[in-house]
Amino acid sequence: MKLTALLVFLFFCNRVIAQPETDAIKKSITTFFAGMKSNDSALINSTLDSACFLYSIMQTKTGTTVLEEEKMVDFLKQVTDLKGKNIDERPLSFDIKIDGAMAIAWTPYKLFFNEQFYHCGVDVFTLIKREGNWKIMGITDTRKKEGCN
Repeated sequence: MKLTALLVFLFFCNRVIAQPETDAIKKSITTFFAGMKSNDSALINSTLDSACFLYSIMQTKTGTTVLEEEKMVDFLKQVTDLKGKNIDERPLSFDIKIDGAMAIAWTPYKLFFNEQFYHCGVDVFTLIKREGNWKIMGITDTRKKEGCN
């Protein structure tokens, strides 16, 4: 009985300790999305590590898997160039795993462009904790137009 109580206590202690880290990670990601929605590349950039990478994994119509890399500078320029357009990427959930100064967040999403559904998929954010802040060091996503419900 004492062992069970100790295990339950340790489980809840771990959850309480991990919650502020999880919240900080979610904040970095939601700030990134807020920057997209407001066409604010400076806000997006504030969430990024200097080594940030962007990859997209997609299926062609023939079923071939394609990996596309986009430079962060190009992505930020696109966001700025679309000023006045509404880019609304809506996370549906967050599954966050943390190990020390590294974290990943599996985030299914739906993307809307000017209020019209554009595509859905999953973002996998890789984050690093530097100087007490969680920074996005990589984003890999999938994109599809069907099977999004």
